[in-house]
Amino acid sequence: MSVKSEFTKKGWSKFCFDKNIFNWTKAVIPTCKKIEKNKEHIQDWMRCGDTWFVGVNILDNDQQGRVSDGPILSGGIIKFIKKKILPGVNWDRGQLSIMYKGYPKITPGETVASFKFRLNRDAAHIDGLLPIGPDRHRMLREPHAFVLGVPLNVTDQNASPMVVWEESNIIIREYFINLLSKYDVNEWGRTDLTQCYQEARRICFEKCERVIVHAVPGETYLVHRLTLHGVAPWTAKRSVTGEGRMICYFRPPLKDVSQWLM
Repeated sequence: MSVKSEFTKKGWSKFCFDKNIFNWTKAVIPTCKKIEKNKEHIQDWMRCGDTWFVGVNILDNDQQGRVSDGPILSGGIIKFIKKKILPGVNWDRGQLSIMYKGYPKITPGETVASFKFRLNRDAAHIDGLLPIGPDRHRMLREPHAFVLGVPLNVTDQNASPMVVWEESNIIIREYFINLLSKYDVNEWGRTDLTQCYQEARRICFEKCERVIVHAVPGETYLVHRLTLHGVAPWTAKRSVTGEGRMICYFRPPLKDVSQWLM
């Protein structure tokens, strides 16, 4: 099975060690350490009882993935993306996601149901479906092309890894096509997807295998935009480095929202 076929079928693929990715990782680590210790950033982005630094779009990289005078994002995974997934990709500002021992703890104001879902179902979600309005209806407001995970440090595989539900992208796509095909594509961002999303997610929990995604610096993983994924609770006794699990995520936006269901 080709990488593209595996990616399309399973909803994700892991890419082996690449020197170019490893060099990029080494170059950005000092910047990431400064971000992690910045008091303003901590105030803005620390969640779940100080066990998750969210850091959305906090990395100041350019559209080639370069931070300051460091290297651009390059290597086998990038070639694959440009050839098979998103030609001419421009990188969004990276998310610096850091999980700490004890995740998850309840966040002030978080409902019991929400916390239990985070604890028992890894806060499983599809990126880009935002809670809108007082009733928090799920709507497609940020259609991403994919999720690229770039590990920045070595940690135990049980240190709050990403988890995916394999082949969930197929189920999610089917449910959303059945609903969104009734609307003009220009109305997708205003269409309430809540009930459809919840039902599709329930079926994914029943039918799809939950798989832990673990990688080390130099390795990467690519997650399909419609793949159900989340973050597992921290069950490791310690991380190899004695620090939080640090990963950079990229989610380049789709210019054409009609491609979101492809």
